[in-house]
This record gives sequence, structure tokens and C-alpha cells, in this order.
Amino acid sequence: MHNDKIRIESASEADIPLLLTFIRELAAYEELLDYVSVTEERLRQALFGNNARAHAVIAYLDDLPVAFAIYFFTLSTFEGRPGLYIEDIFVRQTFRRFGIGRKLLGFLAQAAREHGCGRIELSVLNWNEQAIQFYKSLGGEPVNGWTVFRFSEKAITDLS
Repeated sequence: MHNDKIRIESASEADIPLLLTFIRELAAYEELLDYVSVTEERLRQALFGNNARAHAVIAYLDDLPVAFAIYFFTLSTFEGRPGLYIEDIFVRQTFRRFGIGRKLLGFLAQAAREHGCGRIELSVLNWNEQAIQFYKSLGGEPVNGWTVFRFSEKAITDLS
């Protein structure tokens, strides 16, 4: 498999059904499918609405969609610069080890550079050793001493 057959494009509104399929495939891989409640309309608003919050890209091998990523920009107050946070990145199982993930991360790294980002961050499930080793091989480092906290919709309601 040659990298020159891989192309990465920004997603468009027409890609919403494909992105939903990718999201469900990722959730199934992570054994979290029961937690997926996204709809086409919610995804459309998040990615393409007046107050769009994130960006999506799709990787193609020839003309076959084989991977995707959804990302958004954060801010490091310590650095005073933006960061790029990868919410989702997923290569379909059959197409792993062809350089697609590396090319997709390279595309995101270029976007980070263009926006003056000081870092790229993402979360990896502790059991996903394959992904952990992959990110380490590309120079990623686990952040020790930090624990991710999540406030659910109920917690948000209770707090507000």
C-alpha cells in the first residue's frame, strides 16, 4: 500500500451520514456503542452550524473512505497559545498498518502548525495498547499526574 493513494479532505455537510457511521464504528471498537446518542442534526450543528465547534476530516484510500478525525482548538493559558485536541481519530480495522493513521496525524499536525498551536492532545483508553504504542512511536507522550474528569449532563444541570 502506498501513501500516495491516501488523501485527506475536510468533511462537508454531505458527509454527515458517513461521519455517523465512523463514530458508531469507533464506539463499537471501544465497546461504548451504548453511549452513542448523536443525531445527524446535532452533528451538523456541531460541525457546520452557525456556532460550529469542531472540524472533521476524512481519509480516503483511492476513493474509499477508511478513516476520520474530529478535532477542535483549545487554549493553553500557560503558553498563551492554542492547542489542537483530537476528539476522535479512527482507522477502519481492515486498513490499519497502511500508513493511514500516520498520514492523518500528519495532516492534523500541519493544521496545528498553521494555527500556531503549541501542542496536540487526545485521550486514549487505558486498555488500547495498540493505539498507545502507535502514538508513542510518533513522539506522543502520556501525560502523567493528570486525571480526566467529566461532568455529565445531570451534573451540569445540578451545578447550574
